[in-house]
Amino acid sequence: NKSGTPPPISTMKLTTHNLLASNVKGVSVRYPLKLNVIKMEEQDNEFNPIFIQRMFPRLEYYALKEAAEAAGYTTLPENIEENDLENEEILRQLHHVLVNIEIIEGELMCPESNRIYPIKNGIPNMLLTEIEINET
Repeated sequence: NKSGTPPPISTMKLTTHNLLASNVKGVSVRYPLKLNVIKMEEQDNEFNPIFIQRMFPRLEYYALKEAAEAAGYTTLPENIEENDLENEEILRQLHHVLVNIEIIEGELMCPESNRIYPIKNGIPNMLLTEIEINET
């Protein structure tokens, strides 16, 4: 599929991580959530440069790079400029971390409150407890 449509999402990918933020009341620093990977899988999804080029402007690169490093992927460049999105090697690296890395088990931690959100069977649980919801 070369239309820019993302592959089907079955488990948490680093794309998802990049869009999540803490929902704890009274917290001002909600993002990025620190990723602790317990179990992950790497897939071999079809390379789709159009999807990567369209998705990249919506992402916070520093958070993506940090999450990729937490997953053991340390070869992303320090920074990526707009013209780098024409470089196939960089697009392939971004594709790998955004589309191929799947977090099966792990934790996301709020940067301010240190609240842990578990990831089980590839699904992050961002629900607060009843006590957390009712806190003022």
